[in-house]
Parts: sequence; C-alpha cells; structure tokens
Amino acid sequence: MEIETHHSPPPQMWAGVECTVARIGNRYTNQMAAIGHASRPGDFERFAQLGIRALRLPVLWELVSPVEPKQHDWEWPDHALAEVKRLGIRPIVGLLHHGSGPGYTNLLDPQFSELLADHARAVAERYPWVDAYTPVNEPLTTARFSALYGHWYPHARHHTKMAQCLLHECRATILSMRAIRKVNPSAHLVQTEDLGEIFSTPLLTYQAAFENERRWLAWDLLCGRVDRNHPLYLWLLWIGVPRDELQWIKDNACPPDVIGVNHYLSSNRYLDEHIERYPVHSHGGNRKHRYADVLAARVVPDDLASPEKLLREAWERYQIPVAVTEVHNGCTREEQLRWLKYVWQGAANAKRSGANILAVTAWSLLGAVDWDSLLTAERDHYEPGVFDVRGPEPRATALVPMIQSLARGETPSHPVLAQLGWWQRHDRYHFGHQPEPRGKIRQMKAPARPILITGATGTLGQAFARMCVVRGLAYQLLRRSEMDIANAESIAGVLQRLNPWAVVNAAGYVRVDNAEVERDRCYQENAIGPGLLARACAQRRIPMVTFSSDLVFDGRKGSPYVESDPVSPLNEYGRSKAAAERMVLAEHPGALVIRTSAFFGPWDQYNFVTLALNALTRGERFVTAEDAVISPTYIPDLVQNTLDLLIDGEHGIWHLANDGVITWADLATLAAERAGLDPHLIHRVAAASLSLAAPRPAYSALASERGQLLPPLLEALTKYTRDRVDLRPGAIITEFEAAS
Repeated sequence: MEIETHHSPPPQMWAGVECTVARIGNRYTNQMAAIGHASRPGDFERFAQLGIRALRLPVLWELVSPVEPKQHDWEWPDHALAEVKRLGIRPIVGLLHHGSGPGYTNLLDPQFSELLADHARAVAERYPWVDAYTPVNEPLTTARFSALYGHWYPHARHHTKMAQCLLHECRATILSMRAIRKVNPSAHLVQTEDLGEIFSTPLLTYQAAFENERRWLAWDLLCGRVDRNHPLYLWLLWIGVPRDELQWIKDNACPPDVIGVNHYLSSNRYLDEHIERYPVHSHGGNRKHRYADVLAARVVPDDLASPEKLLREAWERYQIPVAVTEVHNGCTREEQLRWLKYVWQGAANAKRSGANILAVTAWSLLGAVDWDSLLTAERDHYEPGVFDVRGPEPRATALVPMIQSLARGETPSHPVLAQLGWWQRHDRYHFGHQPEPRGKIRQMKAPARPILITGATGTLGQAFARMCVVRGLAYQLLRRSEMDIANAESIAGVLQRLNPWAVVNAAGYVRVDNAEVERDRCYQENAIGPGLLARACAQRRIPMVTFSSDLVFDGRKGSPYVESDPVSPLNEYGRSKAAAERMVLAEHPGALVIRTSAFFGPWDQYNFVTLALNALTRGERFVTAEDAVISPTYIPDLVQNTLDLLIDGEHGIWHLANDGVITWADLATLAAERAGLDPHLIHRVAAASLSLAAPRPAYSALASERGQLLPPLLEALTKYTRDRVDLRPGAIITEFEAAS
C-alpha cells in the first residue's frame, strides 16, 4: 500500500459494493444477489469510469465454499478479479463481511479461525497477484451485532460471547494473513472497523469512556497492544476471556498496513439516563443505569464528532496510514452528496494537518437492501447508492460526477452542496436538546441558488415547498401573480432575478371535467405555459421538471402503461397534457416529464383518499367506480423521488406511481381498512353511471420501464395513515418537518 506524506495530493478515491452475506437463524441473505451485482458482468466497467484507484472486492467464504471447505466455486471471483485487473483497479479482497461463515462453522466455533485461514490460503493461491486483503470486515461490530445484541447468527447476548467472537475473528485475521503472505509476502492487511464516538450526560461518563475505549479493541488486539497495561485487559479477564488467548494474540500480533475507518452518521451516539425524553426503541442500559442510546447528531454540535477529528485520532493512536473505507448515507440524494463531501473534506483536512490519510471509499456503489432493519427483516427496502439498480441497468446518480470530480482532485460543484447537511443545520436537534451555538451558526457556505417552484396555491406546489424545507433545499414558491408561465416576458424576468438552478412546474389546469368546455384555458395553462417555460429554461441551461398524467392513454392496452407506449387521450385534459409533453421536450430535450396518476397525500383535504375517509368518518355513504383501474400515487413519495431525479440530472418521460394496480372502489376500501373505518359505507358503481363530463380510460395504470422508484401502494397507505394531519385548506406550509 502506498505510503504518502502530508505534502502529497488529496486522498485517493476508492469504492466498494455492499456485499454482506448475513445469517439470520438458518436463513442467509446475500446483498450481491439482492442488488443484482452477482449476475451483472458489466458493473466493473461502470466502476472504472468513476476514476477510482482501488475497489473493495468480496471473495466471500460463504459463496466460494458454502457446502464444505475443500469444495470451491470460483466462477464469480475469477471473472471479477480478471475484470478489475484488466481495468487497472487495485482490488482489496474481502473474505468475510459481517458473516458467521458457511453453515459448517460460526463465530463461536473453536475451529473458525483455522477454517477461514484455509479459505484465505486458497484465495491467495488462485490469485497470487492480489496484494491487499481484509480477511474480516469490522470484527468488533460483527461480534457486537452477532453475540452481544443478538441480531445475527449465532444470536448470543452476552459480553463473554461477544469477546469470544472478536478473538476468533482476530485470530482468523492473523492466521489468514500468515497464509496469504506465504504466497505473496508483500500482501497488505487493510483492517476495517466502524469508528464512532460516544457522548453522554455527566452521570454516564463512565459508560461513554468504556465504549470509547472498546471501539479501538479490534485494532489494539491486532497491533499487540492488549496486555496487562491495556485499559480493557482486566475487563476482558473478568468477563471470562482466557489469559492465554490474549497472550497468543499479543505474541502473534499482525498490525494492519492500513487502518480502515468505516464512518456513518449513525456511528456517533449519545447516552442519556432521562429515558422519558426518548422513544422506547432507544431504551437500554447496563447493570447500573437505564439509559437511552440515540444518534449524537440530534444532540451534540457537529464539530465535536467530525470525521477530521476521528481520523486524526486514529492516525495519532497507531501511526499507521488511515483510509476511510466506507462512506454511505441512506438518505435523500442531496444529503448523500453532502455527506460524501463532508467526510472527504474531513479526510483532506486531516491529511493537510499531518495525518497520513490514504483514501476515501465511496461505499455501497449499487445501494443496499434491508439495512434499515440491520438485515433482520426481509422487506426489500432498497436504498440507492452511487448507482440505482431499480431499472433494467444501473442508473448513474448525481454521486457519479461528484466521485469523478473528487478522483480528479477537483471540487464538486452541484448546487445542492451550497447548503449544509442536516447533521450540521441548527434545526436538527431533537428530544428537547438545543445546545448553545459554538461560534457563528453556519446555515449556508454561500448564497444558495434556489429551486423555483410554480403553483403556490396547489397541492403539488405546496408539497414541493414542504419537502424542500425538510431536505434543506433553497426554494422560491411562486403564485401566478408572481410569474405567469403563459407569458414569456414574465418568465424571463423572474429567471433573471432569482437565478434558480432548477425549475419545478407544479402549476396547471386540473379540473378534468370542466376542461371539456374550457378547452382554450386548459390548453393555455397545461401546454402553452409549460412550453414557454421549457424554452426559457433551455436558453439558460436550467434543469426543469413538469408533470403529465395517466389520462394521456385511452385504456385499450389493458395492462400497465410504460413510458414508451403511444399516447391516445380520450378527453381535453389528456390532450392538453399530451401536447405539453411534446412541446416541453421539443423546446428542452433535457427536461424531465413526470407522468403520474391519482395522487393522494396527508396535507390537503381534496384528494380522493382523504375525501373518502372524511365521508366515512362522518358516517356518510361514499360512491365510487368499481371498474376503473388506476395506479395511485402518494404525494410525498412522488415529490421525494422527483427531487432525486432532478438532482441526478435525469430527463425525458418517467412514470412515477406507487407499485400497485387497483380500482377506485378498492382503493377507498383499502384506505378505510388501514384507517380503522367501516368500508361497508363505500358504494360501488360502474364508472359510466357517474355521468362525468370527460370520458376516462377504463384502465390507466402506470408502470415503468426505466425503474419502479416508488414503494408498494400498501406501504404508501400505511405512511398516509401515519402522516395524515389537519391542515387549513390552501395553507402555505413553511414549518420544518422532521426528516424520515
């Protein structure tokens, strides 16, 4: 591994794919299969285009030898390692990633260490040119989650079991590197571990001090530092660790060549004995005190636990080169960008101050599945990474150009980076905490260019404004009197004055039946206006998004419509939207056109679901069609994903609707059941009997050939029931909303 001085250029850019094979009971979960990486050979070409210097690449024990130790399946690693070698990327090979090994062993097995070393030897013999390894990823974290908290196999809950797992993992690392170096004496050990800091109330200082010492334990063991002078030596003996096992580790120390720091927003914690202030799921304790364990970012100032501080501590403790080996944030796109820049800047600052910081690793290149539950629940909850894999092929997000810029030593310039991440903003504090400002409060690094949002009095415009507040995105929400999108001079003046970096057109004519007699007005507001706005944005190279409808289709297909299906509207409203699509994309090929359907949300009183539930709450009959098929869309899901696509620079037509096909009547019934109301008051009729002025398609459900981004309808209805609030109709929302 190259050793650089603090006079050298900024840190290198590395990357990695979430690859955990976790055992929960007798069930294995495979992240590489879940995100498609295991069966998609073209991924490595995508990774190479990022400009990365090294790739954390799994050759996992559970996948190579799942049945018995001497039986190997090399097909995937043969291809993967050949590709990265051809592409000039240095592999850092991982052998065990948060796992307990194949079914014939586990972390508490006395033979675990020798068995993993046998696998390491086989890998090194097959790929003798590989010179960087991580035999066990995050040994302390894995031991805690598997044998102290019981999340993963072997599901123990005892300090002694946790320590046994950790010692087995460290012994396995030592024996594995010994076996590898018999083949390649120059092989480096890149030892990863989560590194966070624990903060607390004065009463719990002792607990925080213990955990802050324990976080170094895996590295201390490998470096041969755990002897009778180590702060945790007597504790380890007290919980039952044999003295001779500690002595063996010390005598056979295998110091890492690189200290690999995996750092997440959740790494830093805060302990407080006043548990009544905090949600029940955060409650825990030791034998002495009960306390809540919560995200430190919600309580303490960000500079107390900055990445720069943690990296400097790691360097000063070991004087071994340090790399950030995982950086990922399962959040909205702008916060992913901000988090990567925040950690990168911390690493660069630490390096400039004299710490030997080798690299920053963009983690979870292809995203991750079910990590919101620590893999303990199979809900297929996907969080995108650098690429989003929900389409036919992985789609590059805004993280791709950012990583490419960092790899070239350039400063990323996306407009959303002008504002700070939520963990730095003063409105992030929860649980009654509001620390005194430490110096000047930093809300923006520079004046932020806004997102311009039209449609201030409409449901969609207000929803975008609300979400921009939540996400820390500067915005300007405009009424028609402030900018008339059907007037080119009005548009030009506002764009010149506000200088937005993006425009969201949430205005338009929405009365489908009235459009049959107000054709000119409908066409003016839904087609001419968006076309003029698109022309003005194209002239100024401003990204733009506008909205279309499922009513551009006639329903004859009889199955969900995708983006490439030809349009054939049945009514004037649909014709105005179809015309808008043509005009906007002709004027601005880089524009984003979102087709959506039957949206509902918790913040207005006039959408279908809310009207149905209000009627049922009053004990009134609710009449709706039982033969019209749609794909409902939950407004918060629509807005969140539209903003992500806008930030990513996506263009063309996208279908955004919740995953599900349902009739209006069944939607009302499902919503009633979720809300605990009596669905028998729902009166099902044929759509033709409703005597609507505008003809509707009998089947207008939407699907996507570009990627199903919105979650299932049942999940959306559950969120709607949770989030529904009583708002004054037409009110403009400005208050801060807690981020999800």
